[in-house]
Parts: sequence; structure tokens; C-alpha cells
Amino acid sequence: MTPPATRVFFAGGGTGGHLYPGLAIARALVKQAPHIEPYFIGARRGIEREVLPTTEFAHTLLDLHPLYRTSPWRNWRTVVGAVGAWRAITQLAAQQAPRAVIGTGGYAAGVALAWGRAHQVPTMLHEPDSHPGLTTRRFAKGAHSLFLGFPEAADRLVTGAQTRVLAYGCPIEPPPASAKSRAEARRAWGFPADAFVVLVVGGSQGARALNEAVAAWTAQGLPEGIAVIWATGKQQAAAYISREATMVRVRPYLAPIAEAYAAADLAVTRAGAMTIAELCAWGIPALLVPLPSAAQDHQTHNARVTQASGAARYLPQHDLSADTLGAAVLALRDDPAARTAMQAAALQRARPSAAADIARAILDTITQEP
Repeated sequence: MTPPATRVFFAGGGTGGHLYPGLAIARALVKQAPHIEPYFIGARRGIEREVLPTTEFAHTLLDLHPLYRTSPWRNWRTVVGAVGAWRAITQLAAQQAPRAVIGTGGYAAGVALAWGRAHQVPTMLHEPDSHPGLTTRRFAKGAHSLFLGFPEAADRLVTGAQTRVLAYGCPIEPPPASAKSRAEARRAWGFPADAFVVLVVGGSQGARALNEAVAAWTAQGLPEGIAVIWATGKQQAAAYISREATMVRVRPYLAPIAEAYAAADLAVTRAGAMTIAELCAWGIPALLVPLPSAAQDHQTHNARVTQASGAARYLPQHDLSADTLGAAVLALRDDPAARTAMQAAALQRARPSAAADIARAILDTITQEP
């Protein structure tokens, strides 16, 4: 007998780092239990307004706003938006009550989590970063379950006596079982099988500081045997696409990115939680250049704890140049023992089954609740 449809609210967004984990968890839930109906609640002004309409999930976008710390007189919008969102969530629940509210971070999650807490609906949180965001810190104590991308985040949280704290990692697309060998992947990119391949990725929008440093570095002439796969970001591609060369491949965006990961000996990236999770899953040593303007400087915290684990090296943006980048790459190319140790440390931190593990824990809760 098919179980009745069970609705689960997912709330979070503003940025991809808060939205995409929710989508991955929701898909894992449906895969394990097809009767689950994820329903997404997001903000009209976040990335979810572009992404959610392209997904298979029902959703509602609300007039939600963050706390305006530097311009507090604008917080009337936050209050008015929260009141309207509360009413809208109440109406959604009247149509079909949720069995759980899953918060994945960002200002878009707060009202739904507060609504769940007020109505005694189990709330669960996924925190991707090593430095927990405001929403996670605010709602951790009363949460039924807290899923961490970085185990180090637990030291910064006050949880309830009954809260389950599970360091399951960030939900990512795991490496395929039949991934190409590095030599095969290098040949697919048109590089010699023995090339030392550096993958540079600044995210879908690109990272100007990374792009400028890579442009200057490659303009000097790459050292013998070094090849570069360089994702510039869609908006910045026009300025760099002409830098394509025998040992340089320039792409606006890498989707899917598996072919690039399979070829890479070293990655130079920002320090977002999802990026680090993917690099660890693939066992790729990394030079992490955090975005200095990230909220609460969480990328710097991510870079530092990943460096402390031995899986990466941290290069602050204010120290980034063609010379420092080139020196860091050469130092690792010429030290295979260091790369091997970094790879082992990365794989030790890897949690490629995070989405499935989190989904099982959510289903356990839903099954136990009356």
C-alpha cells in the first residue's frame, strides 16, 4: 500500500550555498521515499527566484528581507515581510500540514523555522560553513537535528539537550564510480597525459581577483608541463576567452564539472562550503582564496579549518598576484609528497553520501513523529 503524501517544508536561499543543499536533500528524500513532497519557501529577491521555477518542486516566493545591519532604518521592510510570510506559511500549512521544516540557511529560512517552532513541527537545520550563519545560531538550540558541513562548526553553536548534531557534510553530486583516470581526462582536454593540471574556478559569476591573477600568470608564460583549465565565470568570459592557448583552456562555466575535476592535480578556488566539499570528495589538493566580502567572512574560516586539516593551503586575496600564485603552484608541483598528504586529508574529510545520509535522518524523524 502506497503511503499518503507527506509534505516537508524546505526554507532557505538568498545564495546558491543555501539553496542547492536543500535541493540535493529534497531529491535524496524523494528517491528514498517517493511519497515525500518537498515544498520550498524562499525569497523573491534571492537566487531561488531564478532557480526554483526550473526545478520539479512546488514552491512559494515571499517578500522576505535580511536584517539591514548597516542601514537599520530599512528594517521596517524586514518586519513587514516577516509578518506577511508568516501568514502565507500558515495558509500553506492549512492546505497540507508539513511533517518537518528543514532550514538550509540564509534570511529566507528564519520565518519558516520560527513558524515550525511555534507550531511544534520538528525543525532541522543544515549548516554548510565552518562559521555558522545567524539563522543557524538563532535556531540551533531548539532544533531536532543539526546537520553540519564542517564538524568544526559545532564548537560555535549552542544546541538543545535533545538536538542531534550530525556532521554529515554538504550535499554534493558525488564523483561517478566510473570516473576517468587523470591521464585519460587530461587527454580529453587536449593536454599531454603527464601534464600537471591546475583547475581555476571562481564560481558561476567568476572571481575577478582570481581571473586577474591567472591572466597575469599565464601571460608570463607557463612553466614547462603545467596546464590550466580556467573557468572565468559567465559574466567575465568575454575579457579572457582570448587567453586560450596550447596549455590553457578557458571556459565561461564548467557544467558538468566532473571532466575538469578528473583531470586536475591542483585546484585554485574560492572557499565556499560546496566547492570545498566537492574538492574533498574528488581528493584534489587546493589553494583556497576566500572572498573577503563573504558574510561574516565565513569563507576565510572555511579556508583556515581546511588548511588546518591538511587538505588545502590558504592564500589570502590581499596576497594574491601572478607571482604568489605561480610560486604556490610550483611549490606543490615539485612536492608530490605534500600533494599526496593533502589528497589523503581531503578524502578523510570527504562526505560524498551527505545528501542520502541527511535524507535518511529526516525520514527517521518523520517516521517517529505521530
